[in-house]
Amino acid sequence: MMTQNQARPAYRIERVLVSTLLASNPSVKSALRPAGPVPRAAVECGWGRLLFAHTFADAAELIEEMRRERPGRRDIAFYLEDPHVVLSQAPNELFLDPSHTYRLRLHTFRPGLELRGFNVEAPRSREDADAVNRIYAARGMVTVDPEFYWAERDSRVLTHLIAVDPVTGAVIGSVTGVDHVRAFKDPQNGSSLWCLAVDPQAAYPGIGEALVRALAEHYRSRGRSFMDLSVLHDNQNAIALYEKLGFKRVPVFTLKTKNPINEKLFAGPAVEAGLNPYAMIIINEARRRGIGVEVLDAEANLFRLSFGGRSILCRESLSELTSAVALFRCDDKAVTRRTLAAAGLSVPDQRIAGSADDNAAFLERHGSVVVKPARGEQGQGITVDVRDAETLAWAVEKATAICSTVLLEQYVKGCDLRVLVIDNRVVAAAIRRPAEIVGTGDRTIAELIEAQSRRRAAATGGESRIPMDAETERCVRDAGYAMDSILPEGQVLAVRKTANLHTGGTLHDVTDRLHRRLIEASIEAARALDIPVVGLDLLVPDLFGPDYVIIEANERPGLANHEPQPTAERFVDLLFPYSAV
Repeated sequence: MMTQNQARPAYRIERVLVSTLLASNPSVKSALRPAGPVPRAAVECGWGRLLFAHTFADAAELIEEMRRERPGRRDIAFYLEDPHVVLSQAPNELFLDPSHTYRLRLHTFRPGLELRGFNVEAPRSREDADAVNRIYAARGMVTVDPEFYWAERDSRVLTHLIAVDPVTGAVIGSVTGVDHVRAFKDPQNGSSLWCLAVDPQAAYPGIGEALVRALAEHYRSRGRSFMDLSVLHDNQNAIALYEKLGFKRVPVFTLKTKNPINEKLFAGPAVEAGLNPYAMIIINEARRRGIGVEVLDAEANLFRLSFGGRSILCRESLSELTSAVALFRCDDKAVTRRTLAAAGLSVPDQRIAGSADDNAAFLERHGSVVVKPARGEQGQGITVDVRDAETLAWAVEKATAICSTVLLEQYVKGCDLRVLVIDNRVVAAAIRRPAEIVGTGDRTIAELIEAQSRRRAAATGGESRIPMDAETERCVRDAGYAMDSILPEGQVLAVRKTANLHTGGTLHDVTDRLHRRLIEASIEAARALDIPVVGLDLLVPDLFGPDYVIIEANERPGLANHEPQPTAERFVDLLFPYSAV
């Protein structure tokens, strides 16, 4: 876990004024260093090693250690002194991480958050490592070796904490800490925080803050003087949290290797054109492969990719490879159903809304129906589980505002499953769940919806919000509440009936758990529609069973919704097969 060697000890600076003084006066610099040697420290963290750069004898020794980074891992050299010297000796291998370092003085830290609805505790089983990795992957972080994570649960150097939903037992957040005294007998008596991650689908507020506070209290109880952390310079939400808790920025540098994992941090300026996450995930993958990117209309998320003499125009995941006929088949939901039914696939009963009597007869035949515009996207104008004539009339009127042709469809109970098919291969699948809130016992339903909507927007780059509209009010009313009701603590309430991401729904990856028949049916549907990239919406009574109905097909599915599955990679493979790496 650590290697030992004689090395010159370190000093730490916390103000730019002090930094300037030290640079201009070597005698002051020497006087501030603690006496005695500090062992060279390289702490294995499961996702890579944390190298305490100031414990290495010189730049050459640190560079040599960074070259020992294993494939698929991310080593981090922290507390880097003289970064210009290190980079001058390995400019093609190493780079300065564009992160800020923040420090919390633990003697001034005071607890101040009461946990509501979840617990913070030590890992309980090896399966918790798999759950933590799921959150890491969803956040674009390097995953941890599960065996290492579990084996090190009682480590005195590493501290792992998880946030747990007591109702489901699911892990909804994680943080790791490193005790510097245990790692290398740090004369500064410090500690540090790493890998703070919260499940983007979690409904509880304050998870990240609770994890930071718990780790700070842990190291304060050990008598540590401070807790440091490194955060990307543009992560404004995280920086706001840390500053709220009393962290202060300190001038400390971090070093990383130029590996594929870190490429987006050193490959130069990103495309700054205001495109949404669905376009950016494709653009970032294209840039990683050396494919040219030209943004043509940022407002429409329209861009051109060029490679090896081939040029393809894209609007998010809709490209020139999708024909106009295939787009038409998906755009009109009635045509979608007829095309799939003709291919022998299972679809629900459906008819075009007509007279009040005809609509009522269709409702009576099925007991519950879905009302939706024949054309539209992102769940606009859709009303699910309509059971009475009055609501039916209201739902038809609402759908008419989106499209003049309105469809009535048999309501089928089951899990809402989105399957992504690219080039006749199932690349990803996720269960979609409607937006829900969790009661705190002191806040109204409207306040909880607003708070959850802010969290969903932050987790999705502004793409997911819970509308405060008549449909949300209907769902709340059907559950026996009003918008100004106080929801009991721990009570979970679904506030939408559709599971669309854009109306606050959440997605939960199930790619590796699909029944073989669901995979086959999805591929058959893509072939029937003759479309290279499609997101299919299925309702399934049992994820592990063969039964299904296909209710819609999306010709421009959001690839960013399915991380950690390699959706952008497979899309760019389709466009430029010779760029595959």
